[in-house]
Amino acid sequence: MSAADGAKSVLRRLVNASTVERILISFAALFMAVVVGAVIVLVSGRVATCQTAATTLFGLGFCYDPVEVYLVLFNGALGGPFLLDSPGLFNPNWNPLNFGFALTLKETTLLIFTGLSVAVAFRAGLFNIGTQGQLILGALATALFAFFVAPFLPSGVLGGLILIPLSIFVGAFVGGVYGAIPGALKAYADANEVITTIMLNFIAAQVAFVLVSEFFRNPDSQVVETTPLPDWGTLLPVAFPKGGDFSLLALAFGLGLVVAVWYLLEQTSFGYDLRTSGEQPEAAEYGGVDAKRTTVTSMFLSGALGGIGGAIWVLMVMGKWQAGVPSLGFDGITVTILAGNNPFGIVPAALLFGTLKSGSLAVQFGTGVPKQLVGVLRGLIILFVAMPEFFRMIGSSISLETDDDAVATDGGRSLLGGDDE
Repeated sequence: MSAADGAKSVLRRLVNASTVERILISFAALFMAVVVGAVIVLVSGRVATCQTAATTLFGLGFCYDPVEVYLVLFNGALGGPFLLDSPGLFNPNWNPLNFGFALTLKETTLLIFTGLSVAVAFRAGLFNIGTQGQLILGALATALFAFFVAPFLPSGVLGGLILIPLSIFVGAFVGGVYGAIPGALKAYADANEVITTIMLNFIAAQVAFVLVSEFFRNPDSQVVETTPLPDWGTLLPVAFPKGGDFSLLALAFGLGLVVAVWYLLEQTSFGYDLRTSGEQPEAAEYGGVDAKRTTVTSMFLSGALGGIGGAIWVLMVMGKWQAGVPSLGFDGITVTILAGNNPFGIVPAALLFGTLKSGSLAVQFGTGVPKQLVGVLRGLIILFVAMPEFFRMIGSSISLETDDDAVATDGGRSLLGGDDE
């Protein structure tokens, strides 16, 4: 067997791995990432300069203790449930409704929306790198709509019950329309969606910046931002501290969308057409699927989910649109790969990403480790956990190429199911 055949065999084994095997592979990858990160922390601590060594190993002093770094990272992301001075002991004063855990859940919630956005496009065989642009315009549309409509609604709970859903719908619609543009270019002009979505990211960012700075800028601020929305028109925290910028209602909405997207993709005829167009476009056309319409529709849906992410960012986190929107759309790509394009897998993937992001802040403030090194540790964990799924996607492509050959020789019956007889 040649090396190429051996590699293909391994990739096919990954493709056919069971759910339990994939979970075990992810945990093994996470363990390896922690080990490699610990080595990097030790090496960095050896070359760094400090007055007192944080740990000693083989008679050598190191400025950074990798065990302490990881304990602070994960403990900080949960708001300190364990006592670091007494490892393994539970903190009796820990309250799960704390600021640190709110930051983790905030990141998790936002990444659920962007992860779903990218996943829908991936399932349709499209690489939507433009979720960031769709999120930016969806966020801007949400902020402007809520600002101009709020004066016509009664203040308080009743006004919020009307304004918030309408604002989210507007953000979803604008994001969907912006996502449909590269979809239409792909369907009717055969334009590469990777290039068009990347370019549209830049356009969205600059158009939003100009609109706000020239026409909708808050006159009382030196920052390029819109006028803040009234509190009753935003998603206020429930039980969690206000400074954590997290709302349980937004998380519940995100989890509901996870179920809805899964049902749409797996249990409806549209989902079947979408998946078939992405996996076997020729066979889908043979089966009567309008591939062009499906491409535009799937990109609209993908963009709408990105726009919802932008709406939640405005309504839950900022209370306004502000220049310098975080790269949630790009992070969503990583989340989707971690989840293997599975809507349900996006939840734990987003939680891991949110844990790493909020825990990194705890490491920066709680240890002497530089923020650049913390970024390396976070990137290592994401890379190691994502790589098995990345290779699995490559293996799926190889399998599909083999299936294409089979379809060409049997007239398409292997995919459509059944014989003509």
